Amino acid sequence: MTMSAPVEVRSPFLTACAGVTPQHTPVWFMRQAGRSLPEYRAIRSGVGMLESCSRPELVVEITLQPVRRYQVDAAILYSDIVLPLAAAGVGVDIAPGVGPVLARPVRTAADVEAIPPLDPDAIPYVPTAVRELVATLGDVPLIGFAGAPFTLASYLVEGGPSKDQAQAKTLMRRDPGLWRELLDRLAQISATFLQVQVAAGARAVQLFDSWAGSLARRDYDAFVAPHSAAVLRAVGQSPSGAAVPRIHFGVGTGELLGSMGDVGADVVGVDWRVPLDEAARRVQPGTPLQGNLDPTVLAAPWPVVAAEVERVLQAGRAAAGHVFNLGHGVPPSADPDVLARIVDHVHAWRPGD
Repeated sequence: MTMSAPVEVRSPFLTACAGVTPQHTPVWFMRQAGRSLPEYRAIRSGVGMLESCSRPELVVEITLQPVRRYQVDAAILYSDIVLPLAAAGVGVDIAPGVGPVLARPVRTAADVEAIPPLDPDAIPYVPTAVRELVATLGDVPLIGFAGAPFTLASYLVEGGPSKDQAQAKTLMRRDPGLWRELLDRLAQISATFLQVQVAAGARAVQLFDSWAGSLARRDYDAFVAPHSAAVLRAVGQSPSGAAVPRIHFGVGTGELLGSMGDVGADVVGVDWRVPLDEAARRVQPGTPLQGNLDPTVLAAPWPVVAAEVERVLQAGRAAAGHVFNLGHGVPPSADPDVLARIVDHVHAWRPGD
């Protein structure tokens, strides 16, 4: 869908998110701030993940690292998908090499009732970091982010990462009322987390539904979409009334792209499995797309990488607007110099090249 608010012409990223062709295709990378950067590994040495996300000076520095190195068209706030859960009082930690793990999985009505709402006062470090980043970044937009209710529910019910979300899907079908209550609570947490970022100056947001690809579309529409829609409805505008582009991204969600756009996304993120010209046919006409280079391509010789970048750029012409990105996050093994060459290549590319 094309956004009606005025376009900030100095930002190719915001221009593309509005469905307007910018002077060059904008590019940023999911997980662009992270383990692939030696400067990130150095600053994170001896500091736990959740601790690093709650120290404003680290959040600012880590968020800025890829902007300095790559000259990308947007920054994304350094944080973690389970940080708002931990801040709300849920017993969750991030185990190195494993991911989020729960002290006690959520399985019963009592477990759901014990999940408190997120109080903005519990995350003072977030607006502190966002305000400093916005002042430092200038014309480069800062993207806020949060996990979508289904993905958060998957971690809570499974007790940690899962390949098939079997426990979560079982709860969804066994007790739809309890499932609804769980996702209502998680939607409030995600919405509050995003609202705090937008109020502090984030100029776009991305809602990650990392595990939604495990769902059939009918189940997504019935059990998940209303809750993601509630989150996105909460952050469509900044306090000044400016439009805040809302990007909705999931992994393995090729069959869900239409529904993911319909819940209120201004931009639909596409992983590497579906070409962008095909994705453009699956969403509402006029919907900008983000994506979708396969991250594993980064390890190939440069001529192979360049050819794949060209393919993505050409396919992206079918969309109303295109933000170049990977189809998922930057792998820890990625060579930063390859990412820098991709940014230069995308910025230099023009339709018809």
